[in-house]
Amino acid sequence: MIVIDDLSAGRMENLSGASVKLHIGSVLDPDLLSRAFAGADMVFHLAAVASVTQSIADPVGTSWVNAMGTLNVLEAARAAGAKRVIFSSSTAVYGNGIDQLKSEDMQPEPMSPYAVSKLAGEGYVLAYNRLYGMENSALRYFNVYGPGQDPSSEYAAVVPKFITAALRNRTPVIYGDGEQTRDFVYVEDVVAANLLAARWKAPGLYNVASGISTSINELLRIVENVTGRALSPLRQPARPGDVRHSAANISKILRMGWEPEVSLERGLQKTAEQLAQDYTNS
Repeated sequence: MIVIDDLSAGRMENLSGASVKLHIGSVLDPDLLSRAFAGADMVFHLAAVASVTQSIADPVGTSWVNAMGTLNVLEAARAAGAKRVIFSSSTAVYGNGIDQLKSEDMQPEPMSPYAVSKLAGEGYVLAYNRLYGMENSALRYFNVYGPGQDPSSEYAAVVPKFITAALRNRTPVIYGDGEQTRDFVYVEDVVAANLLAARWKAPGLYNVASGISTSINELLRIVENVTGRALSPLRQPARPGDVRHSAANISKILRMGWEPEVSLERGLQKTAEQLAQDYTNS
């Protein structure tokens, strides 16, 4: 397996024990992609600027990586003769649609440069199917969490931040009233969806989620139960670009034979165990 990563968000230790060849570089380097993709029959494209907040601060840089980078990946894959690119997209493309349950046939309403750039990437992915006979899929991840997330990152997701706050007796932050909802999906289930997409006979656009809506306030309560620590959050104003409600209709991907297997409580427990071990070893 060949991996390309500029290490702007990833860490070398994440590949510890894996049988891979690592190229340190960017999807904005077509020559690197061309060399790395030689002989490939399939590409999993997860590279991105993955923060709504960062995209608002730097919309041009975000678009360049997420949209142009995706186009570079597709071109390099096509030139190499690869039939499939599995593209990691995002629930952010839906925005604040009228229906809380998001399905793939809804009209996207992106609310941030990040969301717009992901939607552009989807457009390229599906256009290459029509124009060049490829069998690409775009997977719209909802809120992915699990071991390996970096809680110290400025743009860290809410799950590692809440768990780290509990483990280190810190005060977690909730933006807005906490009644905004998210659809949390465990990382192992997301990996399984990618592997299935590499084999299925119906390339296209799919939600990858649990199908269950959980408020941020409820997430905090579950983290308290999992860690055995009471938390008193600091309330801050809602952030611009944040989606109010997010829950997925996953009927389309269920028909392809995938289903989420890890409950939120179990996934948070496994994540907390990993973060506690990291804390002990630090």
